[in-house]
Amino acid sequence: MTRFTLSDLAAIVAERAGASPEASWTAKLLASGSERVAKKFGEEAVEAVIAAAQGNKAALTAEAADVLYHLLVLLQVSGVALDDVMSELERRTGQSGLAEKGARRSK
Repeated sequence: MTRFTLSDLAAIVAERAGASPEASWTAKLLASGSERVAKKFGEEAVEAVIAAAQGNKAALTAEAADVLYHLLVLLQVSGVALDDVMSELERRTGQSGLAEKGARRSK
């Protein structure tokens, strides 16, 4: 059995980007523009934080799914490929987190 991946979800988001906003929530969200998509992503992230702070695993699971979906919609509307994000994560694994954070501060 193959597992559902972020790449699978990114492909669905990309496919639905071409759908009618009347027929697809993803298309409707994308049509609302990057500012609205970014705000929606932020709302979902806050909801995930609240669920985590409350120790509610079921709510955190649901909110984390919303965060990942809305992040992929945000990447789509911004023209950023998931592969580019994954490449950046891969690059970062070659150094310690402390060194990576220090390098970002000096920029």
